[in-house]
Amino acid sequence: MRFSDFNPHRCTLCPRLCGADRTAAAGLCGGGALPRAARCALHMWEEPCISGTRGSGTVFFTGCPLGCVFCQNYEISARRSGHGKTISAALLSDEFLRLESLGAHNINLVTPTHFAPWIAQAIERARSGGLSVPVVWNTGGYERVETLRELDGLVDVYMPDLKYFSPDLSQKLSGAANYFAAASAAIAEMFRQVGRYRFGPDSTLERGLLVRHLVLPGHADDSIRVFEELSELVPPDDILVGVMSQYTPPAEYGREVPGLPEELRRRVTAGEYELVCECVSQLGFTGYAQDPESADAAYTPEWDYVDNSAGSPQ
Repeated sequence: MRFSDFNPHRCTLCPRLCGADRTAAAGLCGGGALPRAARCALHMWEEPCISGTRGSGTVFFTGCPLGCVFCQNYEISARRSGHGKTISAALLSDEFLRLESLGAHNINLVTPTHFAPWIAQAIERARSGGLSVPVVWNTGGYERVETLRELDGLVDVYMPDLKYFSPDLSQKLSGAANYFAAASAAIAEMFRQVGRYRFGPDSTLERGLLVRHLVLPGHADDSIRVFEELSELVPPDDILVGVMSQYTPPAEYGREVPGLPEELRRRVTAGEYELVCECVSQLGFTGYAQDPESADAAYTPEWDYVDNSAGSPQ
């Protein structure tokens, strides 16, 4: 049985180690006694190797272990988010199968860490019921190796962020000075599990590691350090990377963030982004760059549990 040591009365799934009693109240991540999902639908706005031509079968979970101050999905990631529906492992499994029936290239689990035990059950149940597409673990990178080990053999594609190198920056923007230490150990474990990336017959990723990084305005130097460290952590030829330019100042999508650093009140310049992309190329990574037009609130989905069918899980 996976997660046999998980104690819902003292949660230690993520590096926060907050010890919350999930049966009585939400932890720092916002996770309670059962998963909550804010959206479950085909999604076309991932990297081409994930979205393909028919879309990625994406489940957006509510809450987040990290809580970055600039998060575009703050409506669902905030600890007290009222969005989404509570969903059991059995119903989540049914959703995976439904998404595959709609043509999804994969099952894409967005911010799943704080619901990992239930998701593991859902994956096992869905595979017993015929699920055949890859499972993608789409995460902010703030993971415990101990939690990831329980997913070995269940997850086909890991798609973590590697957000920051600087402990000062990660503390200021995500309240997690240990971010890089946790995320780098997690990425090493992910790579151990899935190995070198591999495409399927439809040119979508069927196995491997795709590391994403969002370039932040005023912090190109930290982005360069992130990729330099990543090149020492895993072989650049064996993984894919996504270098994102989509940072959008919170004010542009109607959110005021008290104390937001001044540099984050603007977008990334072309020069900053190009500098990071040049570094990525020189280090020998293969992957994806982003069109500057991606920095638009229009790319943020609605969070009313869109499920492309009559009725929603209860």
